[in-house]
Amino acid sequence: MSQRQNRRQFLENTGRAAAAGAILPAFLGDLCYGYQAENKAKNDRPRLGSIGVGGQGTGIMNRAREFADLIAVADVDSAHAQRAIQNTKAEALGDYRTLLDRQDIDVVTIGTPDHWHSKICIDALQAGKDVYCEKPLTLTIKEGQQIVAVVKETGKVLQVGTQQRSENSLVFLRAVATVRSGQLGKIQKVTVSLPLSTGVGGPFEKQEIPKSLDWNTWLGQAPLVDYCPQRCHFNFRWWYEYSGGIVTDWGAHHMDIAQWGLAMDQSGPSTIDGTKTKLPNVPNGFNTPKEPIIEYTYPRDIQLQIVTGDEFVVFEGDKGRIKVNRGRVTGKPIEEQDADKGLMDKVNALMVELYPSGKPGNHMANFFECVKSRKSPISDAVSQHRSVSACHLGNIAVRLQRKLEWDPVKEVFVGDDEANKMISRAQREGFEINT
Repeated sequence: MSQRQNRRQFLENTGRAAAAGAILPAFLGDLCYGYQAENKAKNDRPRLGSIGVGGQGTGIMNRAREFADLIAVADVDSAHAQRAIQNTKAEALGDYRTLLDRQDIDVVTIGTPDHWHSKICIDALQAGKDVYCEKPLTLTIKEGQQIVAVVKETGKVLQVGTQQRSENSLVFLRAVATVRSGQLGKIQKVTVSLPLSTGVGGPFEKQEIPKSLDWNTWLGQAPLVDYCPQRCHFNFRWWYEYSGGIVTDWGAHHMDIAQWGLAMDQSGPSTIDGTKTKLPNVPNGFNTPKEPIIEYTYPRDIQLQIVTGDEFVVFEGDKGRIKVNRGRVTGKPIEEQDADKGLMDKVNALMVELYPSGKPGNHMANFFECVKSRKSPISDAVSQHRSVSACHLGNIAVRLQRKLEWDPVKEVFVGDDEANKMISRAQREGFEINT
């Protein structure tokens, strides 16, 4: 019997969820990763390089070390690099290209600020490395198109760090399967709510560049500006030059779940309206909106809205609605599943179909499983390009302050030259992406 059949048999023999989506027994235990990485033979472990090892970068580096041996790290802030290699035998480097040139490195993690993700990702793939890249995958829609092409050309594995597809007690996977099952009927509306956590402030004064930081390289493709600590490290995400604010920071997670549930994670919306959102207007200050409201129309006349206040996704159909966040999935349809083994079995079977590349439960483990199997990971290049593109579309609509029409097949705005120019951005000389 195949592994797929074994998993399906396990699901068929699994009992009901214990409490309104709080746990999912069908995917706990044998189907989830514990993970027994420490039992692998030493010479069977990939060799790891980690690029960008600030807070989140060090986090994904350490998760990768469960499955691989750390050889080197690279960071433009030498203080980050030195901290990351403490209690290891790894080497600390400044230039990520030196790390990619090494033949003793098989896989890399990328935990840099967002505006560096695409270039390093493409360079790593072209250098023959498999890649785990933090979300959001890109700074622009064009970068996503380039990454998709390079993944196809190289045949390398790319996993994006949208871990909600694999983890968080699998409540998101259950929610997506519930929507896809038809239990909610015709989907009419989706609400994507993002945390109210955007930084607000400015103007910020020029300060002396820390001795440990290569500021020019940190800026990369972005315009050359004076250093201030509010532009760097964690707060980079509130600057449009380096990120997309809360719309890409958390939107990369929740828009991914929304599009996955709608079976639109290989496509996108048809209209985008950002006119209800106003941009901050502070010289040399944070320049992404704190409370974005963005409205989208998807095929089948599905309405989707991005709002802020808390973190959750709500799917509403003509037969029911569910709400999912990182703690629970709730709603009458979930209660019905818990009371009806037939419904639960149907949803569990769909969860298997939706997660074809291994066992859910550990996003990093899924990456390394696919490095070995050469299958496409659960957060692959195409789905993650499309998910973050929906976020970029929202930001473009906000900045242009008009409703936009989008062709998701051609990936262009319809009849709008100004909007189409914003699919890409000017890149500073010496830091261009080459494909």
